[in-house]
Parts: sequence; C-alpha cells; structure tokens
Amino acid sequence: MVMINTSYAQTTFKAERVQKSASFVVNTTIEKAFPLFGPIREKEWTAGWEPQIIYATNPEVEEHMIFKTSGKHHGEEEYLWVLSQYNPKDYFVEYTVSTSQRLWFISVRCRPRGNSTSVTVTYTYTGLTEEGNQLNKLALDKMYAHNLKDWEEAINYYLATGKRKED
Repeated sequence: MVMINTSYAQTTFKAERVQKSASFVVNTTIEKAFPLFGPIREKEWTAGWEPQIIYATNPEVEEHMIFKTSGKHHGEEEYLWVLSQYNPKDYFVEYTVSTSQRLWFISVRCRPRGNSTSVTVTYTYTGLTEEGNQLNKLALDKMYAHNLKDWEEAINYYLATGKRKED
C-alpha cells in the first residue's frame, strides 16, 4: 500500500493583487507612437532603460521575447520580462514581469486621437510573498505618483527634440 503524506505545511500567506490605470496623450500619430512602447524603442525616451535581451528572433519587438532589467534602483534583484501579448493591428502590448517576490502585468493600449494618440497604461501587481504584497503597494504608488504624466512628458519631449529627457 502507498501512503500519501497529506500534512503539507499550512501557510497564512494570502496573495494580494493591486491594479491601476492612467491615460495620457502623445503628440504624434498612432503609427509613430505605438512602436515607442516596445522594449528596444523605449530606450529612446526612457532614461536608464537598458533591457538585456535573453531571447528574440526579431531584434526590436515580438510576442514572447524575453529580456531582463536591473531592479537595483528599486532595491530588488533583476526583473525578468516576457512580452506576453503583442498585437500591433490593435495597438496593444502586454508585458509579464517577475521577481521571486512578485509578478506583474503591464498593458499599453494606444488609440488614435486625430494627429495625436491616447495611451492607456495599466499595471496589475500580484504578491508572491508578504514582502511582495508590500513592494507592490509601494511600486504602484510610486509609478502613479504623477498619474503617468512623467511618461507623457518624456515621450513628448523625445518627439519634439529627438533626445531623451534625462532625470
């Protein structure tokens, strides 16, 4: 007879999920705006953004490409990124990002607005540990401290000058 051990360690940990969205306007057409949210083109407008590609068959952007970034300026280990959804026909991209403490999704949806583009960005964080739950709340507050107007300013500065706005 085979005995099955059913005395698994019980835990009181409860994963928490927090989410927030914000929208802003980019001063260019959707065809020019949407590519700026790919992992490589983001370097053009985001100071300090240096993704290290782990896997991709397209050097710029493709669904399921994998890369990592440093989490050191956030006091964490490196972040592992997967471009989980990429639908350029619908101007939609979603990233799945993880550490040992937490996992989050970042979705970017662009919509035409005349000669400009409306961009909606949603962050959905899930804690994998108690510490991850706390880090997520802090990260969400920090990310949306200016309701993503800092993204709007950085992208529009880049579009107007061809240069990245340094912090």
